[in-house]
Amino acid sequence: MKTHIHFKSCITAVKAYRVMHDDFHILSSLLCLCATTYYNLLIFINKTRTPLGMKILASGDLHGDQGLAKKLAEKAEKEKVDLVILCGDITHFDKSTTNMIGPFVQRKQKVLFVPGNHDSFATADFLAEFYGVKNLHGYSVKYGDVGIFGAGGANIGVAQLTDKETYDLLKKGFEKIKGLDKKIMVTHVHPSGTKMEKFTKFFAGSEGIRKAVDKFKPDILLCSHVHEAEGIEEMVGKTRVINVGKQGKIIEI
Repeated sequence: MKTHIHFKSCITAVKAYRVMHDDFHILSSLLCLCATTYYNLLIFINKTRTPLGMKILASGDLHGDQGLAKKLAEKAEKEKVDLVILCGDITHFDKSTTNMIGPFVQRKQKVLFVPGNHDSFATADFLAEFYGVKNLHGYSVKYGDVGIFGAGGANIGVAQLTDKETYDLLKKGFEKIKGLDKKIMVTHVHPSGTKMEKFTKFFAGSEGIRKAVDKFKPDILLCSHVHEAEGIEEMVGKTRVINVGKQGKIIEI
């Protein structure tokens, strides 16, 4: 009788152990699932949020100056920028393409650019493909909740566009990022009706770019083109318009 009771107790203990083991297994699985979900959520947040203190080095009008390109790349490295933006006239009538983008890429810096009136569209496409960087001409990119779109060329030079063509290209890029919180527009030419026009008798501002500023209301417009207006900033409506110049301008978002 005692042996029978002892045997039944053993069976009960085994069953209880199995229940506890199963419960532990379920609990462990749930904990692993929660940890995995939390980890994936952190990755998603880091990929989609606006980078705090995003820093940009913007420059333009290098005109084939390899030494200047190297200095700008060194400046970008020293300032620990997140992004380099070149606002056109990287080459001088398509000459001296060597080592104009390379110094940035060698330092593993992200580069966006638009062609200027001295860069043909074919050369711009070549530079983008050869160095694996982004030509913004008619396109856009997203960095978290920051959208950047642009159009290059001018109404003179080897990359000529009408005001309508420029506006249409900017509109095409804007449509892809219009829902984001922060928007940056990149062009070579300045908008018409701005202070920058007072620095030159030869290069009128673009009515197409001005129309895009008025309609799309980007937070920032980066341009170059008029060398004498380097560093000039002004507000056009709610848009901060900056002639970044060849020495480069640090912009923080």
